[in-house]
Amino acid sequence: MIHKKTRTYIPASLDIKWENLEPFYKELLERPINSVEELEKWLRDKSELEAALEEDFAWRYIRMTCDTASEELLQKFQYFATEIEPKIAPFSNELNKKLVASEYVDQLDGDKYFVFLRAVKKALELFREENIPVQTEIQVEQQKYQSTTGAMSVHIDDKEFTLEQASVFLKGTDRAKRQEVWEKITSRRLQDKEKLDELFDHLRKLRHTVAVNAGFENFRDYMFQALGRFDYTPQDCYAFHAAIETEIVPILRQQAEKRREALGLPALKPWDMDVDISGKPALKPFQNGEDLIEKSIQCFSNINRYLGERLEIMKDNGLFDVESRKGKAPGGYNYPLAETGAPFIFMNSANTFRDLTTMVHEGGHAVHTFLTADLELNDFKHCPSEVAELASMSMELISMDNWNVYFDNEEDLKRAKRDQLVDVLKTLPWVAVVDQFQHWIYTNPGHTDTDRRTAWVEIFEPFGANFADWSEHPEALANLWQKQLHIFEVPFYYIEYGMAQLGAIAVWKNYKENPEKGLQQYLDALKLGYTKTIKEIYETAGIKFDFSAGYVKELAEFVKAELDKLN
Repeated sequence: MIHKKTRTYIPASLDIKWENLEPFYKELLERPINSVEELEKWLRDKSELEAALEEDFAWRYIRMTCDTASEELLQKFQYFATEIEPKIAPFSNELNKKLVASEYVDQLDGDKYFVFLRAVKKALELFREENIPVQTEIQVEQQKYQSTTGAMSVHIDDKEFTLEQASVFLKGTDRAKRQEVWEKITSRRLQDKEKLDELFDHLRKLRHTVAVNAGFENFRDYMFQALGRFDYTPQDCYAFHAAIETEIVPILRQQAEKRREALGLPALKPWDMDVDISGKPALKPFQNGEDLIEKSIQCFSNINRYLGERLEIMKDNGLFDVESRKGKAPGGYNYPLAETGAPFIFMNSANTFRDLTTMVHEGGHAVHTFLTADLELNDFKHCPSEVAELASMSMELISMDNWNVYFDNEEDLKRAKRDQLVDVLKTLPWVAVVDQFQHWIYTNPGHTDTDRRTAWVEIFEPFGANFADWSEHPEALANLWQKQLHIFEVPFYYIEYGMAQLGAIAVWKNYKENPEKGLQQYLDALKLGYTKTIKEIYETAGIKFDFSAGYVKELAEFVKAELDKLN
């Protein structure tokens, strides 16, 4: 069994209620600090309290997403969001002030604390008391996306399926069936389009209020600061979008044309994009959730014994919920448990190839959680997404050489690798579209629903619009953005997938050239947590933090060459 870290400051049995927490916040605020050693002890005690709260919140979130129909679990989550978090916020700000004002802060190890102190100073800059109730409302409101989408299901052949389960039919070789299922899924999504539009309009207004309160013209500019984007600007993002359009879209257009020819179609429709062009049935890498976990443990063990042992520890401690079912929130995530030092993996398996890649992706995050578990301060483990997604996306590619665990047929293994590499490339335009769309949304805060749909289509088109003909389904195309959870729940968290995807390709390239060295550099980078800048972490991994057109071109050519070997 996993054992939580021993607490030295707060009681092991502390019941997480505000009346029990407040004395600790007051003690930290009032405690005299008379040396740099006492300041470091103060930081460790503060970290212990924050880790306990983070883990408590994590379990409330995990349980709620595992059963979105439970009113009790929703209320427990909302209690934390409405009764605890808003009361912590002003104390956290005062504690940050105390730290920065301490006469001993300059005696802290500059190398060790640089990134942490930079973030503290930025948080102080952005903090506004009047934003506390607004952010509480945002926290509660954005969960409505999960309960709305988690309740969606369709009937196919008189049987009920979640949308994740139904999407398996889109891989089938019967085109009429694919169209029927796609139309049912789409129709079900569109049933709630107005409800989701209203929810998003409300969230957009609340977010704009937060930005204006903090002295910003718009939420985009506020979020670049709030997310600690010290290493790049909105203009860099636009340059990245342009590089994807120039370097990646033409390769994917060629792939789409091959698909159209292989399927013998005059034009590809949205329901033609997931079927295997070999005419063979969809890949089936495992039988059920348990089989997926077992095979993933074996796959990770074959890369490196340490990696397999991490997933084994999670399995032994019940830290997986992988099967899709009605009432479960959509999507997948790896949620770190701050005190336990292990994570929880949540996903919606429908026994497809995509579930395999989701598992190795979340498994990469899981390894990252374990590698950073012993870092001294909880804040040292709070990696920016550009680093967190490097961990997961690199694992998708590194693990490919051991996918024979899932496929005993050589041709199926080749098909799986081909699909994965095409997916790697397909990720990049979708990331560019979602990111550019969010730039537009928040720099045009007064827009209408109609404006939003028009903007989505205009942004989507130059990136190939998924290389399908949408002419008969304009409404589905215009509302496609509603599928993306991040737009509702974690605004602006998306460009990081593109940056990390490029980084992952570079990590994989190193691994292909020298597996032992490439893997070690990758693990060494992850162990740093967020104790170094993003650029330094990427350099430790043996790669560059670069998303210029030249670098995109170089990495795209490498992937294309690897794809050609599999054809």
